[in-house]
Amino acid sequence: MKRLSYIDWLRGLACLLMFQTHCYDSWLRPDLHDSALYKWSQLGGTLPAPLFIFLAGISMALVTERLREKGIARNTIAKQTIFRGAEIFALGILFRLQEYALGYKWVPWTDLFRVDVLNILGLSMILMALLCWLASAEQIAAARTRSIAGALTAATLIAMLTPPLWTTHRPRFLPWPLESYVNGVHVFPEPQHWLFPIFPWAAFAFAGLAVGFLVYTSFARRNEALFFFLLGLSGVGACYLSRFFDQSSIHLYAVYDYWHSNPNFLLMRCGILLIILFLVYAWCRWGFAQIGFSPVIQLGTTSLLIYWVHIEFVYGRLSILPKRGCSIPKATFGLCAIFLAMLALSILRTRYKKGSIKASRPAAPQPASVPAS
Repeated sequence: MKRLSYIDWLRGLACLLMFQTHCYDSWLRPDLHDSALYKWSQLGGTLPAPLFIFLAGISMALVTERLREKGIARNTIAKQTIFRGAEIFALGILFRLQEYALGYKWVPWTDLFRVDVLNILGLSMILMALLCWLASAEQIAAARTRSIAGALTAATLIAMLTPPLWTTHRPRFLPWPLESYVNGVHVFPEPQHWLFPIFPWAAFAFAGLAVGFLVYTSFARRNEALFFFLLGLSGVGACYLSRFFDQSSIHLYAVYDYWHSNPNFLLMRCGILLIILFLVYAWCRWGFAQIGFSPVIQLGTTSLLIYWVHIEFVYGRLSILPKRGCSIPKATFGLCAIFLAMLALSILRTRYKKGSIKASRPAAPQPASVPAS
């Protein structure tokens, strides 16, 4: 099984969950927001952002490990990975500019500085690249061990610092556009849980980074199936630990908010991500994910493009259905239409990319003709 197959499947799963959450949220009538379908839809919508950020960490580890094995200098690796993170961050800013330009009549200018998923993805990639640079060593195994330890430490520190940075020790001395990257305060009096500041969201990236490097350990390479099973088992343990700590009478923080800023909730989410990772790995290895064409994997290979485009057809001016004005069957029909349209766009993008690569390759030299005897 190719290692990238389960990563692309997870990205595709995140896209599917994102589609259904956004479509029902944008198109269902307000009176249907109390329905069971809508509530389950929004519950599923809590997974895509952590999945995307977590997978960015795994991908960063896989790229860094491959470059290290090729003997690439650590400064070159850092330059390449930092540049990619800066590119994603710039795309996040460009996305906000596009959203403002398309909705300038009703979108406040402050939305230009809103911290969204692409912003935190780019920043997290830059931070992870710096950590990998610091963890470099002459021996690849030593660099891997340092990277795992550093990633787990960074994830823990970010999780533990989140509650005070959201409440008792907010960096109020910073202008709100900068403070937003710390705790997501934006223009509101209090931090907003629907935004994506470094604290706590970057912790998912560092957790993914640790998992990505663990994949390359000798134990994981020799016992791949057992390794992923143990990851899933550790995810179950993390969920139980989260509930145990939540029910404990000992609290470390003056303000306790389990569902938004507390490390216990982040531990629960990381546990769920590990369980999903194992299940998807099992599906890709022993299930039908590799048989024929997989729409989920196809969406995963172009997840950034899919995220960018579908927003306009669901929330933007180009919405294919009237916002806040649809019944459940009509919104579901729109969801199917979005899925098929994004799948077609993904296929076109993949074919165009393959065509561009083939066109850029130099033609193979023709063998010299042999003169007749």
